[in-house]
Amino acid sequence: MKKGTSRYIFEIVNYLFMIGMCVVMLYPFLFVLAASLSSSSEVSRGMVGIIPKGFNIRAYEAVFKYEHIWTGYRNTILYTTCGTIVNLALTICGAYPLSRKQFVGRSAFTFFIAVTMFFSGGLIPTYLVMRHYKLLNTFWVMILPGAISTWNMIIMRTFFQNLPSELEESAIIDGCNDLGVLMRIVIPLSTASIMTIGMFYAVGHWNAWFDAFIYLRDHTRYPIQLWLRTIVLQNQMNDITNLQGAVDVGVENLISDTIKYAVIVVAAAPILCVYPFIQKYFVKGVMVGSIKG
Repeated sequence: MKKGTSRYIFEIVNYLFMIGMCVVMLYPFLFVLAASLSSSSEVSRGMVGIIPKGFNIRAYEAVFKYEHIWTGYRNTILYTTCGTIVNLALTICGAYPLSRKQFVGRSAFTFFIAVTMFFSGGLIPTYLVMRHYKLLNTFWVMILPGAISTWNMIIMRTFFQNLPSELEESAIIDGCNDLGVLMRIVIPLSTASIMTIGMFYAVGHWNAWFDAFIYLRDHTRYPIQLWLRTIVLQNQMNDITNLQGAVDVGVENLISDTIKYAVIVVAAAPILCVYPFIQKYFVKGVMVGSIKG
């Protein structure tokens, strides 16, 4: 079919708009990366754009010699891995019964669950609950408070509803119970939705710092993002001088801004590397799960 003039204009405007959006979104990442690889003097003078000036990796050498970075990495990986597994397990267990038409009272349960999206106990009551159950300053305080997201569960429930009911009926005729249908039929057919929701949970755990800031007092349990906050906002890394002395920087002093940019890259790089492998599931997983409610 021949395209009209208006169609060509629309496509040109659309491409220009999308290119502009990409530039706006990519520039901060490219700037931080370039600044982390640049000379500290160039960074302090504001001469760095998206290309490093006075290329060096001294900031990274200093950061990787700082022991708390590795401790934060270890903790963040543990929190993200265990937290995502718990999140997905509870989300699937909650979404599956709500997606079954034969589940008596599912509308009422869905209503009461959805109410929690709009109302919460607040920070202080939540803190008191964590203290009452002796979860403060423990591993599980980073996992249990956000163990399930109502929004993600509703998305997954909708995805499960869109699966052909004939598959479930066939499995039941063959002798499967509800658990067998879930494990052998529903989960294998819901890979896109599970991977998408899992990525949402994983990114949330990887970027989490506020819960750690509120509930943790032991520095050995801090995640990488809390150390990043300490460095970027408070300009402290054992008073920053210990880090600057981690490597021999010669005549040029390694200023704190260069270290900040390096730590930002180190903290964000792993999750950015994982995203391309999950991205193919995003459109299918989110769109199919939001077709009908």
